[in-house]
Amino acid sequence: MRRRFVGVVVSDKMDKTRVVVSERLERHPLYKKEVRRKSKFYVHDERNESKAGDVVLIEEFRPMSRLKRFVLVRVLGRKQIEEAEENDQTLHEA
Repeated sequence: MRRRFVGVVVSDKMDKTRVVVSERLERHPLYKKEVRRKSKFYVHDERNESKAGDVVLIEEFRPMSRLKRFVLVRVLGRKQIEEAEENDQTLHEA
């Protein structure tokens, strides 16, 4: 079974490659406090369908380059920034 993660696209500047950050909570072994841990993945996006800020589902895949070991399964949510800008423009027009 291949590993799957949900993460946020933080960079879409490369062609067919996205940088995705996945965040998880872990309990510190000594202090028992919840600690946020982040992992950065280079993801293959064949159709360049995801943009920065999108929430995506990624899956482990065969190595495609030195860093790329994941492939984009689907975009779960579009970025919030576009929606905020559209709402802001409609407020200025009214």
